[in-house]
Amino acid sequence: MKVSKEFRWEMAHRLPFHKGRCKNLHGHTYKALIQFEGELDKNGMLIDFYDIYRIVNPVIDELDHSIICDKNDTELVEIANKINERVVIIDKPTTAENISIYITEKIIQSSLPDNLNQITIRVYETPDAFAEYSLKIK
Repeated sequence: MKVSKEFRWEMAHRLPFHKGRCKNLHGHTYKALIQFEGELDKNGMLIDFYDIYRIVNPVIDELDHSIICDKNDTELVEIANKINERVVIIDKPTTAENISIYITEKIIQSSLPDNLNQITIRVYETPDAFAEYSLKIK
């Protein structure tokens, strides 16, 4: 069985290595489709939608209206901190692929029901472009 919930947030980033315009600081209206897979419990439920919200929303709230920075992009980290911006620092370039991995890693640190065996996160950077990451939970 699969159960999914969608989340949206606003966030800025840049890709200094990029050859095009994405090397500049810019923002997106991101969307994430969070999907859990596993076996139904004795009540016929995989996971309650409210529990998905409770687990995922703190991660989305951390990202919303922030600048996400690669820890190696020290210039942007320094500037963002200097002007007191909300900053989320990750260990990798801030591609949609790496953002989907980051969100997954944060979610699996939560207490998840035992009947779940896989999580898939699809992060949309634009309405028609996304990266998807799947991880077996057990």
